Amino acid sequence: MNLGFGELLLIFIVILLIFGASKLPQLGDALGKGIKNFKRSVSGNDEIDVTPKKEALPPEKAPAVASEKRSAAEKKQG
Repeated sequence: MNLGFGELLLIFIVILLIFGASKLPQLGDALGKGIKNFKRSVSGNDEIDVTPKKEALPPEKAPAVASEKRSAAEKKQG
């Protein structure tokens, strides 16, 4: 089953009519991510990434941030 240029153009026009021009980039992005994740899962790498995220605060800094928020809230109330 070979799809020529005419068939592909007709499919694209139908998709454009159904979803609209504003949704096409989102659909393409989602399709690309889906294909990428599928290829990654088929490759057989069953590793789990346990490295901490850079945005995460270290445990010793987390309580300090919470106490700063509480003191700021107390200043607003008082």
